[in-house]
Amino acid sequence: MRRMASPPKSEQSTLSGRIARFAKVGANLGGFATGVAAARVGGRALDDPKNAAELKRVLGELKGPLMKLAQILGNIPDAVPPEFAKQLSELQANAPPMGAGFVRRRMAGELGADWRQKFVDFTPEAVSAASLGQVHKATLASGETVAVKLQYPDMASAVEADLGQLDLMLSLFRRVDGSINTSEIRDELANRLREELDYGRELKHLLLYRQMLAGEDQVRVPKPVPSLSTGRLLTMEWLEGTRLLDWRDAPAETRNRIAEALFLAWYRPFYRVGVIHGDPHLGNYTVAEAGPDRAVVNLLDFGCVRIFPPAFIEGVNELYRAIETNDDERAAHAFEMWGFKGLTKPIREVLLVWARFLYGPLLDDRVRPIDVDGRPGEYGRATAQKVHAELKKLGTVTIPAEFVFMDRAAIGLGGVFIQLGAELNWSSLFRQLMSDFDVDAVSQRQATALRQAEL
Repeated sequence: MRRMASPPKSEQSTLSGRIARFAKVGANLGGFATGVAAARVGGRALDDPKNAAELKRVLGELKGPLMKLAQILGNIPDAVPPEFAKQLSELQANAPPMGAGFVRRRMAGELGADWRQKFVDFTPEAVSAASLGQVHKATLASGETVAVKLQYPDMASAVEADLGQLDLMLSLFRRVDGSINTSEIRDELANRLREELDYGRELKHLLLYRQMLAGEDQVRVPKPVPSLSTGRLLTMEWLEGTRLLDWRDAPAETRNRIAEALFLAWYRPFYRVGVIHGDPHLGNYTVAEAGPDRAVVNLLDFGCVRIFPPAFIEGVNELYRAIETNDDERAAHAFEMWGFKGLTKPIREVLLVWARFLYGPLLDDRVRPIDVDGRPGEYGRATAQKVHAELKKLGTVTIPAEFVFMDRAAIGLGGVFIQLGAELNWSSLFRQLMSDFDVDAVSQRQATALRQAEL
């Protein structure tokens, strides 16, 4: 595989770029903080829902990395106070696409002045746009249709500036509720977001997933085109498919087959190699084909991928068995394997409320929806609020880094299943994966897979 070149100096985080972004974001958040302070003088509490709604409005206007970070925070149960979590989770990390002039300059900067000659056809209008970049559809001389993912300019500076503003936002949340120490959450978000800026790394993630899911006929992963990729440009096979939400009115058996394919696409790499797709957003999947007997899903975005030590997976199994047998000592050991430290028994009992909620469908050996209440956008919200309220009485808990995207991904995937209205025997699917787990085998497979993908 062609070695990715380092980003040009103009694309690295620059002081002037950070200052410009910091000034824009700081003005908005500073105005929000001033408004909150004034409202407190007038008797409004920090955790008043009006403050949460105003923060959502401010972040929605900013777009870019900070809005994406805030959206992720809102979808990590217990990371922020409940009033803010609901508002932040509703943020849409989209952005208006850049115009044709930007595209021409950007493509020339990445592939050279003759970049257009490398494509038989190239659609100048973006087919989709998100917080860090946009995607174009193109055709190669071979006749292959490809997706060309192009990063916006000066994103490294924007990320570093917005991480500084994230600290300001988290300090506000700590004043509202100090029950959660977000230091490791912050560092985990920063590490993953910086990785998302490196499209060379995402290309390697693509290769990793193609290895892990090779032979799986229910999941498709695009083939990258290394010769037309750089650290800020990723060209890959175009996979035809329809949006997940287009299938909400399909027959129940068809929707169940789609959910089953998604379940295996997410959990099989985790149990076999210790890897998860950390951003189970509806837009990151499409349906290639679906019917009552079989469905095939496309995985499309690989910027946010988390690699876990095999012992963490062992901890997932250990907590499952602890809840199944109501074994408190085993649960304490499982939390330690997950990275929690110094938990008192009362705090552990509160965390088990959340764990029982997450494991509930996986322990219930019957066909059922993932959430019996089935409320899109509200999955886990009531339980998280209950846990948060109890933790406020007991002291501060530090959420380990490994837990952050595991938790977020599980809740995000559950939300997708609710949107589909899927009903499966989740316990049967999960137990089959558990039964095949062997920590030494996972260690060997992980080492081999990461070496082959050059990660």
